[in-house]
Parts: sequence; C-alpha cells; structure tokens
Amino acid sequence: MRERRLRWPIPEDLDVRLSGQRFVAVERRAKYLLLQAEAGTLIGHLGMSGSLRLVEAGLEAARHEHVDIELESGLALRYTDPRRFGALLWSLDPHGHELLRNLGPEPLTEAFDGDRLFSLSRGRSMAVKPFIMDNAVVVGVGNIYATEALFAAGIDPRREAGSVSRARYLKLAGEIKRILANAIERGGTTLRDFVGGDGQPGYFQQELFAYGRGGDFCKVCGSTLREVRLGQRASVYCPRCQR
Repeated sequence: MRERRLRWPIPEDLDVRLSGQRFVAVERRAKYLLLQAEAGTLIGHLGMSGSLRLVEAGLEAARHEHVDIELESGLALRYTDPRRFGALLWSLDPHGHELLRNLGPEPLTEAFDGDRLFSLSRGRSMAVKPFIMDNAVVVGVGNIYATEALFAAGIDPRREAGSVSRARYLKLAGEIKRILANAIERGGTTLRDFVGGDGQPGYFQQELFAYGRGGDFCKVCGSTLREVRLGQRASVYCPRCQR
C-alpha cells in the first residue's frame, strides 16, 4: 500500500486480513464493489475517477496508483484514485455495514417502482429531483439520469416531491428504468475522462435532452432550456415540456 488516506482511511491491517485469502464472489451494491473473500468482504468505491485493473505484479506504480493486491497468478489488482474520493474497507457483514445498510433498492429491480416513489414522497416538501437522487429512496439515479428522467416524464425538477401524483410517479419510475438501461447499453456517459472496463468511452451523452444543455433549445418544443441549482447541483429543464 502506497497511500492509505482515501475518503476513509484504508484499515491498517487490511494486508494481513487479505493475505492467503481467495476471492470467491464479486457483487455490486449501488456504487460499492463487494469482493467477497473467505473470511470477509473487501468493500471498494471508485470515487469520481478511480479504477481497479489487473496489472503484472511488481509493475512500477505511477502517481495515484495507491494499492496493489497481489494474486497467486502473478497479476495484481491495482487500485487507482487521482482524487482520493474512493475507499477500500473490510467488513464481515457488508450488507449490514453503515455505508450500505440504509440504501434503497436498485433501480432496475422489481423492488423499485412508481408506487414506492409515491409512498415515500407523501408529505415531502423537498424538490422532486433531489428526492429521486436520495440513496435511501433509490440508488443509482445521479444528476445526469435524474435530469433526463424528469425531462422524459415531463416533470419540473423544482416541483415539491409530495405534490407529484401517483400516475406521474409511475411514469417517472418507468423512464428512470428505460434511461438507465439505455445508458448501460451505450456504455455510460463520457463527459470528461470516463471509460468503461474495455477502455472505451460511453456514448449516451449523444442522446442527452436536458443535462448540460442550459440555454440551448429544447429538442422537443424548441423553447430555451433553463438552468437552476437544486441541492447544490445544476438542474436543466424545459419550462414548456416540464410541469
């Protein structure tokens, strides 16, 4: 380990806990990678621009390449994190870990639907956009996909979450699922330096209707898209298409 100071410090005994262990399964929960070993689970988070990749064991490390987990195959799993916003933690009960136990359902599962959004939104005065970005409500709906889903559903991102009808939440949940599935198929959204596991950029940015287009024309009605800040994030919407 060349650098332990990530978003949360890497446990000082992590090398001891991993020594001689065999990884038996790999899962994902929200943005967390769960590398299950025989005696516990390594919880990984890539932050804003981190990566995990296989390299030859002993390969000289470049800047920001903080951790190598050497494997018996002669390869090493190398963790890179330029901004150090990520994490490598150890847990005997990963799904009960404080970072994971209160997470909402995955958006592409049957556990997430419009009825859940409607039920949890009752009495909520917060804007609908930060509401659907709340990880306790549903995971995986970040700024890009929340913006696009609200545009597709015709819902103003500033509208109070508690004022949105059940019918509109049913449509919104459907659009979240459709847009996320489409984005995955397109390899994600590359705005700066994001690449997938194959080293290729994503192409979903070519299909964006609202995100990052404040001041430009609406592709549906031709109106000028407006940009506001909600929950410390930029939000773009069409004043005609979204109500």
